[in-house]
Amino acid sequence: MYLKQVFNYKHEFWRYLLVSLIIIVVSQIMQIPFVLAIVYKEGAGVLTSGDTTALLSVLEPNLNLFLMLLPFAVCLPLLFVLVKVFHSQSITSLTTGRKKIDWKRIFFSFVLWASISGILIMVDVYISPEDYQLNFKLVPFLILFVLGTLLIPLQTSLEEYIFRGYLMQGFAGLFLNRWAPLLMTSLIFGSLHAFNPEVYQLGYGIMVYYIGTGLFLGILTLMDDGMELSLGFHVANNLITALLVTADWTAFQTHSIYKDVSIPELGYDVFVPIFVVFPILLMVFSKKYNWSNWQEKLTGKIEKPLTVEKISETNSH
Repeated sequence: MYLKQVFNYKHEFWRYLLVSLIIIVVSQIMQIPFVLAIVYKEGAGVLTSGDTTALLSVLEPNLNLFLMLLPFAVCLPLLFVLVKVFHSQSITSLTTGRKKIDWKRIFFSFVLWASISGILIMVDVYISPEDYQLNFKLVPFLILFVLGTLLIPLQTSLEEYIFRGYLMQGFAGLFLNRWAPLLMTSLIFGSLHAFNPEVYQLGYGIMVYYIGTGLFLGILTLMDDGMELSLGFHVANNLITALLVTADWTAFQTHSIYKDVSIPELGYDVFVPIFVVFPILLMVFSKKYNWSNWQEKLTGKIEKPLTVEKISETNSH
């Protein structure tokens, strides 16, 4: 029902294009404070260097994080308003195919991946201590913890609501199947990460990770008939990373506990999550929530209700 319920609302595709354009424009405007802060600190010349990594290291890390995440804090509630105005759709129906949002699912996914990712990071610190430097400072870390806890869920939720929610449903109404929305949103999600400093350092091979992660989150959404699991996973992924480990060449440069000082290179560890960890997680979620009929849920057609034409005619007047 999660994708099919799009027909209960105004679903002409031009609405999705217009709302997406508004979000893009507002997000760009909300980056102005970040740019002005950099110019104030270093002068306008730094903006023409083309070195994204250098730009991210200009400001104090907590201020940098706040200004980076500010656009997400503005655009998430804006998206909810625009969906209501342009589609007459509720937040609940944008989130899930269930009658109400299942917060237990969000919490379970968050705790599961926060635990696993935290353990994996600490194991790597133990195995390769030469690659890490203790970066812990109590007061800056506490500020980071507060900022991260408040703002990172807004950042990850906006990405989830746009890609696994809004566009997933929009493409479903356009293509009338499940596989096209899954692939389209995964490719767009991954492609937007092409501007991350990690890509500059590691090369375009890292795009396999970004696109694969989008695919994994899309599968979670389709199989579970809602976004709750992807919402919890994404928050855990970004928050735990921001708190535990940073590096000079990553998008999140924070007052984390550890700093990765190794030479950046594209190794097998980048692909392990996509081809090993994520499939195992899918099996765990499948067992817990009794998923079945994978082929139909991931590739099947979506039948447009017979009454949808009448609904569209009514909404157009």
